[in-house]
Amino acid sequence: MFSSGLLLLLAARLVESATIESRAAPTIKLDNGVFTGKASSSRTQSFLGIPFAQPPVGDLRFRLPQPVSAYNGSYTVTSFGPSCPQQAVKLPALTGLVEEVVDAVTNSIFGIVFPSAEDCLTLNVIKPSSATASSKLPVVAWIFGGGFELGSPSMYDGTTIVERSISMGEPVIYVSMNYRLSAFGFLASKEVRAAGVGNLGLQDQRQALRWLQKYIGAFGGDPTKVTIWGESAGAISVASQMIGYNGNHEGLFRAGFMQSGAPIPVGPLENGQKYYDAIVRQVGCSGAADTLACLRTVPYNTLKAAQDASPFIFAYQSLVLAWLPREDGVFFTDNPQKLVQQGKVANVPFITGNNDDEGTLFSLSTLNITTDSQFLTWVRTNWMPQATTAQTNDFASLYTSSLIDGSPFGTLILNALTPQFKRIAAFQGDAVFQAPRRFFQQARSGKQNQWGFINKRLKLTPFLGSFHFTDILNIYFDGELTDYLINFANNLNPNGRTVPNWPAYTTANPNMMTFLDGLFPTSITQDTFRKDAIAYLTNLTLQSPI
Repeated sequence: MFSSGLLLLLAARLVESATIESRAAPTIKLDNGVFTGKASSSRTQSFLGIPFAQPPVGDLRFRLPQPVSAYNGSYTVTSFGPSCPQQAVKLPALTGLVEEVVDAVTNSIFGIVFPSAEDCLTLNVIKPSSATASSKLPVVAWIFGGGFELGSPSMYDGTTIVERSISMGEPVIYVSMNYRLSAFGFLASKEVRAAGVGNLGLQDQRQALRWLQKYIGAFGGDPTKVTIWGESAGAISVASQMIGYNGNHEGLFRAGFMQSGAPIPVGPLENGQKYYDAIVRQVGCSGAADTLACLRTVPYNTLKAAQDASPFIFAYQSLVLAWLPREDGVFFTDNPQKLVQQGKVANVPFITGNNDDEGTLFSLSTLNITTDSQFLTWVRTNWMPQATTAQTNDFASLYTSSLIDGSPFGTLILNALTPQFKRIAAFQGDAVFQAPRRFFQQARSGKQNQWGFINKRLKLTPFLGSFHFTDILNIYFDGELTDYLINFANNLNPNGRTVPNWPAYTTANPNMMTFLDGLFPTSITQDTFRKDAIAYLTNLTLQSPI
């Protein structure tokens, strides 16, 4: 027999369920189209899988995204659209405790299989149920990460962000977008340059932002109050949108929020020629007069298989990615870091930061490197092919094999998977994440308002420390960064009544909001760690971009 208390609880849940169900069919009119979404919670509504560009298939494969025609008819938008074609996940072979740790981490990040298709250019909107066309709420536009090789908006539940914003009395609208990945989105070669179709993944993102300008008002958003926000490749994408078209952001956003990503030192499209040529050869287009036109006719599965044969983010070359943004003469007119030096940056406030041990996760594919000479050979081969002997010697003196100096930082002699693992992890984390971030922040000091952070939580994770992606827990699961983001989207300043004070970053006072384990979860530290080594890396990669 049920107790009266249990019956009351069941009744209350049935009422709540019925209430949500009664709100399960919100509609929005765009042009002459009616879009039916769903109630994602008692206070929010979701409109998922809305096409923002024409399907990039057939002759539109490897072309700039084309705007959608005016909407007509009825659309049911209650589930995420398919992800863009993903690169096959290939993880390093590990054993023992490190295998257990890495399996737990990578299965949650990289082990998810997303339904994918070429027809993938959709976005998602989550709004407060009470928002109307006259609400004019700030918008946070999320760009997912995944090394420009995989990922999906469906990994992230933006409902938590909107719910928290409502509770804070600072409601926002959450948007997430798909963009083309790997070879489909970042094909790079002289042929790609000639056709003017480089950096298609970044162009997809910009098309999504243009869609927001036209349509977000119908959901209750203010197109003049868009904050672009991303993590990893998504954060690099945010930085890219800030410097794309020589800093002309077209009024598409008013602020940027970057987690583990900044303008990276990349060279011209031709630096990716070997990957282009390999795909052309594998799909049988080598004899074509126009190899790019031939690639547009290749069956999807054949092209996908050729893409999957290219190096993945956990390949031996690791963070020297096969597929990533490059100078194309259109979106980027130069190495992105040189554009920063030239002042070609959108003048909007931004927040940027990293995890303390960004390089550990990406250094597991190089565990066979165990000696100084093997390490330096790997660095010269993959990172510094043009470095002189003197430069190599200087580099070796700054990134030594001392376990005390390696990453996970601050763990002394622990976490030494191999004699060189912590050294490689320190170098890669600095080269791809810490050095570009510091370079960007110092270059823009005094030119626009900015804030910096470093995440040192989960430091006790064996071998990985405060590894790449851990700051996601602080923003999608109601951490301090959630509130900072919401404050920033509303007021262009992360500070507010619910969180500790976060001082701005300047060259004179390079303040870093530092997230810690233990009784005192935050502190303010200075961005002065590994000063000489990081400055050396910055100068070196400016001379020899990827």
